[in-house]
Amino acid sequence: MSVAQLNAAPSVEVEHVFPLPHAPRAASAVRRHVHTVLTGWNLRAEDAEDVLLVVSELLTNAIIHALPPARLRLSRVLVGGRAAVRVEVTDTGPAAPARLSAAALDPDEHGRGICIINALSARCGVVVHTGGTSRWAEVLVD
Repeated sequence: MSVAQLNAAPSVEVEHVFPLPHAPRAASAVRRHVHTVLTGWNLRAEDAEDVLLVVSELLTNAIIHALPPARLRLSRVLVGGRAAVRVEVTDTGPAAPARLSAAALDPDEHGRGICIINALSARCGVVVHTGGTSRWAEVLVD
């Protein structure tokens, strides 16, 4: 996707918001909806896969740690003049999630999400605001 295509996109198409049910089984349904949006944005398959992986990591974090209600926002943005997809999960909890006991966390299953997000995104971060926290990442797309 070129910068001209991004700028020419209708505003209705530029942002999508999904409520996040606080249940693990909801993750696959949300990912399917996100995939549909990314397909509509005509992203290359490789870029869509990167965005979906970032969505999965932020979504899983929200299901495990966030306080409901939570929502996922997808938007098309520019990062340093390049097209990107911004993935943002907002919930009503504090910035630092409550710690689970070490016995409750399988090291093969937990703790790598932020590394994956850092590797796939141009920028990422956490914003604390009145009423909650937003965790976001911006993935460059061609």
